Amino acid sequence: MNPLADALVQPLAGREDAVLIRPNGSTVTGVELHNRSGKIANLLVEAGVKPGHRVAMQATKSIEALTLYLASIRAGALFLPLNTAYTAAELEYFLGDAEPIVAICDPKDQAVLGSIAQANGVTLFTLAADGSGSLTDSAAGQAADFKNAERGPDDLAAILYTSGTTGCSKGAMLSHDNLLSNAESLSEAWRFTEKDMLLHALPIFHAHGLFVAVNVLLRVGGKMIFMPRFDLESVLARLPKATSMMGVPTFYTRLLGDERFDRHLTAHMRLFISGSAPLLAETHHAFEARNGHRILERYGMTETTMSTSNPYDGERRAGTVGMPLPRVEARIANAETGEALPQGDVGVLEVRAPNVFKGYWRMPEKTAEEFREDGFLITGDIARIDEDGYVTIVGRAKDLVISGGYNVYPKEVEIEIDDMDGVLESAVIGGPHPDFGEAVVAVVVPEAGADLDGEAIKLSLQDKLAKFKCPKAVFLVEELPRNTMGKVQKNVLRDDYAAHFAPAKT
Repeated sequence: MNPLADALVQPLAGREDAVLIRPNGSTVTGVELHNRSGKIANLLVEAGVKPGHRVAMQATKSIEALTLYLASIRAGALFLPLNTAYTAAELEYFLGDAEPIVAICDPKDQAVLGSIAQANGVTLFTLAADGSGSLTDSAAGQAADFKNAERGPDDLAAILYTSGTTGCSKGAMLSHDNLLSNAESLSEAWRFTEKDMLLHALPIFHAHGLFVAVNVLLRVGGKMIFMPRFDLESVLARLPKATSMMGVPTFYTRLLGDERFDRHLTAHMRLFISGSAPLLAETHHAFEARNGHRILERYGMTETTMSTSNPYDGERRAGTVGMPLPRVEARIANAETGEALPQGDVGVLEVRAPNVFKGYWRMPEKTAEEFREDGFLITGDIARIDEDGYVTIVGRAKDLVISGGYNVYPKEVEIEIDDMDGVLESAVIGGPHPDFGEAVVAVVVPEAGADLDGEAIKLSLQDKLAKFKCPKAVFLVEELPRNTMGKVQKNVLRDDYAAHFAPAKT
């Protein structure tokens, strides 16, 4: 038994049809994908990977990278996808914390990551965007046959690192049942079948692109147009062959910015889904006016994958994230006491479901803090549930910033800024951005007599933080607003600075 491999990989062995279609039109059949995953799984075992070990990957999206995920599942390993924007300093933490047996990186990063891997006892393979590299070279000589490792529903299948409020990233542990139950709930809620052709332009180091899009389509036996990234021209050219698309709000604002995106181009489409960041109501309405489709917005987080969704059949309400998915319980509670609040009241959103994660890697105390005694997860998002059961996210606890679908915890950025010469203190907030939904904004207090420059601060962070975490704007002030208890009032900062931050589209 291996729940994910049995559900996602084994059915491929009997599929002679194309499962993945590259932008150039070439294809990979189910049999080919199954056999390639077997070869890489054998290589992983040869490299010392045993059930329960970790396999880390920071590589450009490719069919081979996706195959590595399937191979890791088959070998019983925990797959650890890492954002391609992470710096060497961030990767050093991840490899040291997760202690993978094997790591995969782009060949261009081998020189930098090689020393980190060696220091942590990690075997390093390379994998380029075109599928070349030592991983595929070494796997070529392996046998395609592979007996899947025995795994149970509660055994871990993946670790996804999410930014920490204290600057220390946390590894969310997801089990076979977490991922498989969510794929089944989403397939049911969104009516995916073997007839679907999904246009896949999302990254696969993120839960959205990997554990939602890929898992759902493999679970139902569908197909994917597998694109390396979102490119407007490529998406417009391939939409006519797709039946569905999953994206972040940025995808849809960019499509709306091109007059070729019209009713004729999307007449055959069944479903557009948006997530990972709030979809503006204006975008929702403009999209429907342009082509007649109402985008289906949903809500999730790294720790739960998807929890709520607007209905496939029924009203898709702009500004809401819909209702709890099948087998998901949701409630609004008092953040301090955990007491359930009356319908319509605003409080912290809590969920309980088979897809809720098992906890944070090697952080039992932090894990305990996130759960109520009755098993509900405290999401940290402030929301309300109306009389019809629709959930509206009205704010985010802990001042989380979601930029382009990626979580940025302000403390992580503030630590780096505060460590700079001449900086007394800083506060990081989210500011509105036409493409990314939110962008990181830093408000900085210089030390007495210090001559700071906002652009220099932005530049110095580029080697320390992933690009999506770096501030798009820096404001210099004499002091930060505080309440009577001395706590920085970020709500005041948002009113004073974020509203004035309106960058051009990028």
